[in-house]
Amino acid sequence: MITAANSTQNTRHAVDSLTTSAEHAIDSGRNYANSALDSADDKIHNLRNTVQPALEKLSRKAGEYAHQGMDMAAQAKDKARESLSQYSAATGRYVADKPVQSVLIAAAVGAAVALLVSSARNRNRY
Repeated sequence: MITAANSTQNTRHAVDSLTTSAEHAIDSGRNYANSALDSADDKIHNLRNTVQPALEKLSRKAGEYAHQGMDMAAQAKDKARESLSQYSAATGRYVADKPVQSVLIAAAVGAAVALLVSSARNRNRY
């Protein structure tokens, strides 16, 4: 016969067994989570160590290209200034050598520009 004391003892034993199983499950889950976090942390560190040198190399290359671009722009500016100076000097010599021709050429260019502007205005009206 099952007595009340036996039943209470069996219930306590079952509760203790369930509590122990739950504690083991919690510990197992905690250990698994810690292991997963450690693994993820290791992977992040490895990835950072792999990516960091590549990013530094890209940064250096970008700086080099920017410096080269600025040098090329400065050279182009100097070359343009030199060409403009040469053309200006040649124009000045031409005007000094042939003043009448220079005035006639300037008048012809002015008339052509005036004709183009007038034509463009008339076209916009209609």
